[in-house]
Amino acid sequence: MYKSIIKPLLFRKNPEDAHHFTFDLIKKSFNLPLVKNLIEGIYDYQNPVLEREVFGLKFKNPVGLAAGFDKDAKLIDEMAMLGFGFIEIGTLTPKPQEGNPKPRLFRLPKDQALINRMGFNNGGVAEAVERLKNRNSDVLIGGNIGKNKLTPNENAVDDYLFCFEYLFDYVDYFVVNVSSPNTPNLRDLQEKEPLKKLLSEVQKANRKKGNPKPILLKIAPDLTVGQLDDIVEIVLETKIDGVIATNTTIDRSLLSTDVHQVDAIGAGGVSGKVLAKRSTEVIRFLAKQSNNAFPIIGVGGIFSAKDAIDKLEAGASLVQVYSGMIYEGPGLIKRINKGLAKYLSKN
Repeated sequence: MYKSIIKPLLFRKNPEDAHHFTFDLIKKSFNLPLVKNLIEGIYDYQNPVLEREVFGLKFKNPVGLAAGFDKDAKLIDEMAMLGFGFIEIGTLTPKPQEGNPKPRLFRLPKDQALINRMGFNNGGVAEAVERLKNRNSDVLIGGNIGKNKLTPNENAVDDYLFCFEYLFDYVDYFVVNVSSPNTPNLRDLQEKEPLKKLLSEVQKANRKKGNPKPILLKIAPDLTVGQLDDIVEIVLETKIDGVIATNTTIDRSLLSTDVHQVDAIGAGGVSGKVLAKRSTEVIRFLAKQSNNAFPIIGVGGIFSAKDAIDKLEAGASLVQVYSGMIYEGPGLIKRINKGLAKYLSKN
């Protein structure tokens, strides 16, 4: 029904308008009497073979919702009904910010891809915390944190620490996001020395807690081999708990959409099917170079159970979806989990 009826209707709308329309629809409909049981009956899939423990947390299944879909923690309970093993909110910043000018989200149906230059639009970390205080589901939550656009890189550590402290009691793990291409100069923080300093400071704050939380780093798919070697070294040196590979790409060479159409869209990161191969390559490289020393969450181009299995076989412990759900619908999570259960039962 999604592909034949709902998707064509949504795709008639501007992508960001469709996103907000979907949000409102889910918020209103999923909370009607008896609907919760109906939604869970249709979409949720549970199997003991899917359960796993990663960086000290117990996941009911390895399929999560990637950051960017529910930036402000508005739909935690509703998205949990769809069967996700974990949900990542954010990217959150200390102060609310509107993000980049619209339009800033674009579909490339021919490539089953998206281009976005959202620019960390969010209501600020304090607003998200108030929602997290009132959530009902026990789904695991990741807090993806970043810096405000106007904060210079030399002061970026302060922004990450602010978000870390504010969110600490309300999320299960943290993601340090330095890899979005849509905040000016943010990716400069992926360079060896700034990144080492940032992660060391977040870890220092984490170790002061009585119950430290897992800290992960989200990286870009566009890093060179040398930069990926640095990532492995930094992760091992700072003793953070894992890596999310990968964010969106600025490489458009694999797109089959007309180049003039793509150029007219302008700047932004590409997600979707075209990212699948590169993100899997990055996962495989990190796993091999580190000798599987830390867990990896694989994200990028997951549209089927096979795509998820490819990520796991490359070295990922968990996976996340976003663009795949836009093109394939909410039933994708159940299809992936059923496929993974079958695969894991045989291996």
